[in-house]
This record gives sequence, structure tokens and C-alpha cells, in this order.
Amino acid sequence: MKIVSGSEFEETLKGELVLVDFYADWCGPCKMQSPILEEVSNEMDNVTIVKLNVDNDPAIAQKFNVMSIPTLMLFKNGDAIATTVGFQAKPQLIDFIKQGL
Repeated sequence: MKIVSGSEFEETLKGELVLVDFYADWCGPCKMQSPILEEVSNEMDNVTIVKLNVDNDPAIAQKFNVMSIPTLMLFKNGDAIATTVGFQAKPQLIDFIKQGL
């Protein structure tokens, strides 16, 4: 799992299936979400999971209407296809990703 920012973010979205975790370092639920994302990233080869710090890249968060964190957004070939807000347990996260497969 990789932390992306700026122009690197746009390049990352070109992947077939990408899950973006919009987070902040001070966010408690974001800290709880991180190890689950790491587990899922290691178990699922058909999705790229990246993190974007909303404090470092507020313009990107605003572009995608991220109002609360964590926000998990699923992109397919560069297009946002699904969004979920708040902490996601591992089974729900896997089901969310499978929507895009």
C-alpha cells in the first residue's frame, strides 16, 4: 500500500481497479482503517490500494467532494465508481471492492 499525492495521484488512477483511502494523520477511524487496508492489499491482487492525506492535498479531496474521513473511493480505469464513508470492517471492505470487479 502506497501513499500518493499531487500528480502521482492522477497517474495512479489509470490502473484498472484502484481503491483510494482519503485520510488524515490525526483521524482516529483512519488509524483503525489502515491495518485493515494493509491486510486486504496483501490478500487481493486485483486491486491497487493507495492512501491520500487530505491535509497535504486538500484540492484533490475537494475535487472528489470528500467531506468526511475516512472516505474510501473505488476507481475503475480512472472513473470513480463507488464511495463509502467511515470505518469499514474487513468483510465490508472486501465486498465494497468486489463491486468493481
